[in-house]
Amino acid sequence: MDLTYTPEEEEFRARLSQWLGKVLATLPAKPSPDDWPGRRAHDLGWQRMLYDAGYADVHWDASPTMRLIFLEETEKAGAPYVGANFVGLLHAGPTIAAEGTDGQRARWLPPILRGEEVWCQGFSEPEAGSDLAALRTRAWRDGDDYVVSGSKIWTSHAEVADWCELLVRTDPEAPKHKGITWLAMPMDAPGVTVRPLRTLAGSAEFAEVFLDEVRVPVANRVGAENDGWRVTMVTLSFERGTAFVGEVVACRRVLGELAHEARRNGRWDDPVLRRRLGRLNAEFRALWRLTQWNVSEAESNGGVPGVGGSVFKLRYSHARQELYDTAADVLGPDCLDLDRPWVLDRLSALSYTIAAGTSQIQRTIVGERILGLPKGR
Repeated sequence: MDLTYTPEEEEFRARLSQWLGKVLATLPAKPSPDDWPGRRAHDLGWQRMLYDAGYADVHWDASPTMRLIFLEETEKAGAPYVGANFVGLLHAGPTIAAEGTDGQRARWLPPILRGEEVWCQGFSEPEAGSDLAALRTRAWRDGDDYVVSGSKIWTSHAEVADWCELLVRTDPEAPKHKGITWLAMPMDAPGVTVRPLRTLAGSAEFAEVFLDEVRVPVANRVGAENDGWRVTMVTLSFERGTAFVGEVVACRRVLGELAHEARRNGRWDDPVLRRRLGRLNAEFRALWRLTQWNVSEAESNGGVPGVGGSVFKLRYSHARQELYDTAADVLGPDCLDLDRPWVLDRLSALSYTIAAGTSQIQRTIVGERILGLPKGR
């Protein structure tokens, strides 16, 4: 498998890097973490700059390798993360591009790319836990609408979202993986109530969402009725396969910063710490190669990542936690100071073995779909 870049891809990298060098100094300051309307405006403003410069469509219309280069270069340059727009750009948008009708693509993709609309993800439920297919939010057909009642939890950026990629149960009598439908729900529809949740780090970037007979047009269904589990697997393949790419680059940068800080504060003299930093360096280099492999596989599979994304997500989430545990060792007593670098990142890293499917779920996928082990009874 050839993991090298073509001359065209390297030219794209150079052109993007040059553009980033010019525009990043012109960006306004990032708003306070608690100012979500301000952060929405900031994140969408950056997306509009990408759109105007011709880089916005890299998430869908470019090859997976071009997307990889884009994410690598923007992270290396310190460009803003997609932030409030991450569900639209990295989950819902790619799913609609792959599974939606021509009309759906024309309606929803351009506003995401232009930085005009924000999406949130309505998958998890309070009583479903890691078993996503056990969801109980109910939708029944009433003429040209579905009527939806239920609740969702851990709904990222629901408080500033315009749309929600929503999983509902449309056939309660079917086997649990068969009676699910994927809908695009407008967040301003009557009957939608959003209740923000505060994290361990004190932020509130996700929420509970309560749905009381919310009417969603049948035209907003992506894929066939009761075929939502298959469409969801497309969504999750993007979430696990490519959505964390920029974060791997960020972790490699943090690793270098930790080594620099350890030399500065004397912790570098600890051979155990040096070995941990060296092992993590090897770990993230290997994860980057795995990312390239997954992207290469996606290019031969119509742009949709395969189950290798579960291997990546499983190892990356644990490696990230190990990285920030090591950061605590480097900081010493300062690791309790929330104003110090890496401290809040350490708290948020605790969620990575849960987000986008728990590590237990990823191990099951790897065992059954890659290793060919029998399914549990």
